[in-house]
Amino acid sequence: VKKAPVSALFMGVLESHHLGLIHEQSEGFVHLKVMTQKEFLYVEKYRPQSIENTILPKGVKKTFTEFVSNQEIPNLLLCGTAGTGKTTVARALCGELGADFIVINGSDEGRLIETLRTKIKNFASTVSLSGGPKVVILDEADYISAESVQPALRMFIEEFSSNCRFIFTCNYKNRIIPALHSRCTVIDFAIPNNEKQTLAMSALDRLKHICKEESIEFDEKVLVELIMKFFPDFRRCINEVQRYGASGVIDSGLLATLSEEKLTPLIDMMAEKNWSGMRKWVGQNSDNDFN
Repeated sequence: VKKAPVSALFMGVLESHHLGLIHEQSEGFVHLKVMTQKEFLYVEKYRPQSIENTILPKGVKKTFTEFVSNQEIPNLLLCGTAGTGKTTVARALCGELGADFIVINGSDEGRLIETLRTKIKNFASTVSLSGGPKVVILDEADYISAESVQPALRMFIEEFSSNCRFIFTCNYKNRIIPALHSRCTVIDFAIPNNEKQTLAMSALDRLKHICKEESIEFDEKVLVELIMKFFPDFRRCINEVQRYGASGVIDSGLLATLSEEKLTPLIDMMAEKNWSGMRKWVGQNSDNDFN
């Protein structure tokens, strides 16, 4: 925490919140504290810490509730489109059962077998402080090489089976090799048509709660349009609320801006011939015509 004299210009910068700072003013001084990512990013700040608070299809939620009741974490393969809660529910499950866990991003660290081997072995080869199994969450596992790295993961699952569980998340389950499918309980996060409206309403309630907590004035109709545009990507909805709520107001101007920006990333990737980026964009935007 730092202490500094107050200036109108400096306070203006702080109020923007873009520097990730929080402040309290007293006796002509402003007390600064650098905000952690969890405090600054709404998707982290409001990430559900329990299965009960997640927004999930009934069948999926029931399955994870039973895992908690039975105090068990099997090896899991969680499949579904972006932003549907796969990583959130994996973290919540570990949290509720008091399991030590690490998260490895498959599209980044997961591309190199040596990085994976070192991180997983260092983590999995020690005993958990809680006495339960440790958990490795491999996020975006479908971006891990199916030719070289995924087969090695099969061996890790077997090598550390007495002490460690693995949870894989992916958008495309067909990119996960059969050997990993057979070693995991596969859970599909697809939302049945008869549950879409209920889950969309739950997402609306969550966005309204976030706006109220952050003192953001909002037009409820605009939040509804936002959900309809990006459903079932709840993460994207929360990110957009944070981005456009920085001014303290969310109104119809948000929708016009979103329409203009929607295709820009795809056009840029096409120009750059960024094939992997285009595949990822399509996966994240393939289910956005919910009505």
